Amino acid sequence: MLRGRIVRVAAQRTGISREADTRLRFVRRLIYATIVLIGVAVALSYFASIGRLAASLLASGAIAAAVVGFAARQVLANFVAGIMLAITQPLRVGDWVTFEGNYGVVEDVRLNYTILRTLSDQRVVIPNERLASGVLRNDTLAIDRVALDVAVWLPPEADAERAIEVLRDETGQEASVAEIEPWGVRLAVGGDPVPPPQKAAREAELRRMCLRRLRDEGLLTV
Repeated sequence: MLRGRIVRVAAQRTGISREADTRLRFVRRLIYATIVLIGVAVALSYFASIGRLAASLLASGAIAAAVVGFAARQVLANFVAGIMLAITQPLRVGDWVTFEGNYGVVEDVRLNYTILRTLSDQRVVIPNERLASGVLRNDTLAIDRVALDVAVWLPPEADAERAIEVLRDETGQEASVAEIEPWGVRLAVGGDPVPPPQKAAREAELRRMCLRRLRDEGLLTV
């Protein structure tokens, strides 16, 4: 009943912030889990056999606590990490993030794991402990648009200065030498900020534009 009421109220309200939406989702699941645990505990308390079993387990409490603690270590770690994510909010529902090579929008933040929806409409399930201790790139934490950034490799003998001028003329954006290796030179080309769902398509178009112009200028051949 409580969950149904919250869903109906949320559906009637518009303009709720990402921070509030993330916290409300987490609090709703936390309340739901607490109610279930209390209900199970109250139901079990009415069985005398369960009480005798609990007393016998308490007699060897040290061993039982060690076994249960070891078995539930990962679950508890994910749960505590979920609480920290809900409070500090390095990511929110609706944010576009990159984690361990996966780029997508945060679809849901649950008690033990977070769901990421990629551009190909796949779901990546990330344990909260791993998310809290890993390196996360959030493209929409401060703004709702993300800048384009593509890489184009040149042969080592190619004229990098001329390639930069050509790309600047073709794209209207700044280009720079990002990396130099024995097998080639990597140029970084930026672009105007776009909504995150358009990032992959716009970067692919920008990359194709750069390669076509460099090929026409003879800068990709040795």
